[in-house]
Amino acid sequence: MSPGTAAWEALLGVATVAFTQPSSVLFRQLLCAWILCPGRHTVTGMLRVRLHKHGPAHDAFHRFVREGAWRLPNLWRCLAQVLVRSFYVGDGVVALDLDDTLFHKSGRKVEGAGIFRDAVRSTGKRVVYALGLNVVVLTLRVCPPWGGEPLGLPINARLYRKGGPTRLQLAKAMLEEVSTWFPNRRFNLACDGAYASLAGEDLPRTHVTSRMRRDAALYELPPPRKKGRRGRPRKKGRRLPTPEEIAQTTTVGWRRTTVIERGKSVTRLLLCRPVLWYQVRRDQPVLLVVVRDPEGHQHDDFFFSTNLQTAPELVAGHYAGRWSIEDTFRNDKQFLGAEHPQTWRKWGPERAAALSLWIYSAVWLWYIPNHGARPSWPSLPWYPQKRTPSFADALARLRRTLWQDGFFGESTSRPLLHKIPRPILDLLTYAA
Repeated sequence: MSPGTAAWEALLGVATVAFTQPSSVLFRQLLCAWILCPGRHTVTGMLRVRLHKHGPAHDAFHRFVREGAWRLPNLWRCLAQVLVRSFYVGDGVVALDLDDTLFHKSGRKVEGAGIFRDAVRSTGKRVVYALGLNVVVLTLRVCPPWGGEPLGLPINARLYRKGGPTRLQLAKAMLEEVSTWFPNRRFNLACDGAYASLAGEDLPRTHVTSRMRRDAALYELPPPRKKGRRGRPRKKGRRLPTPEEIAQTTTVGWRRTTVIERGKSVTRLLLCRPVLWYQVRRDQPVLLVVVRDPEGHQHDDFFFSTNLQTAPELVAGHYAGRWSIEDTFRNDKQFLGAEHPQTWRKWGPERAAALSLWIYSAVWLWYIPNHGARPSWPSLPWYPQKRTPSFADALARLRRTLWQDGFFGESTSRPLLHKIPRPILDLLTYAA
């Protein structure tokens, strides 16, 4: 067994505590088949390319996904602990991102599916709805060794069902669950405006950075209570202009600085002040940060943070780094076929979606320690400026490692002619 394959087997071995011994065998074989599958990632389609041909029957894998005796929180906890231990040294603050995505599905009866807004196909003038699974995902933000845009590695996910807990309630439950996994850690969460209300929740050891509405009703902090005054104390001060009006009427106080947006340094004008967003966070103020493009090519952005001591450029940069979770959704659906598994009953749809996200994190967790910033992709004459790996490169490298061990793992020690199998491996690793 090669070192790369041994590292992958060790990574899968971390998750065995979440399964019984028979289910652990199914889990290992299914994930390896998921990685190697070059076409549609249905359960039977993945099993056609598994390395162990004489394993359990195909219906055992269907039962494993649909109604196996294992729980997703245990599987997520094993992965999250390894990720934080690998990429966050000491007891520093852990950066998290939160969003939801739609996994398209088709069929007369898909458990947990519903009609939801399709954010990818919708525009400002036209809203598109589609049938699918609405999954709320929490990712760990990781700075890769090659620099540039950070990576968003999923560490928890919940399926939103109409009539059940809201997305905000699911997000709060996930954050509380993750906080129990890391009792000595503090968290810095970035989420879009749909989850801005989390700032008003009592989240354990967590600061929230999000987008503020342009027409938000803002107030000054309540004035100090005068001695001897009767009645309850005031909860809010004087009404302030909306964030958009503040940006338009303020001429002094802007600060020109450098902001790190998705791994790149850009120049921005920043205006910040503490305000009370009473509708969202009634008891405590938030730090309003207005971000302006000095060239005037982009509209003003309005962000806020529950940490009043943080620098405004860090607030703007932290929210911009939230885009890594969008890349995660795209790569998971495009390269891992997250929407392909045709399992409709019981826990099958939710588990299949969660397993694809789990594999996404596992691939990067395998790739970064084994390859780092070293190029692992073939030199392409039409792309000579490529310097950083994509998820497709990491997935291809893992595929090549598993295929190579599958082909030559039981070969003798005599020299072999590699000119013939090498082109075949190259085609298999990038097949999709």
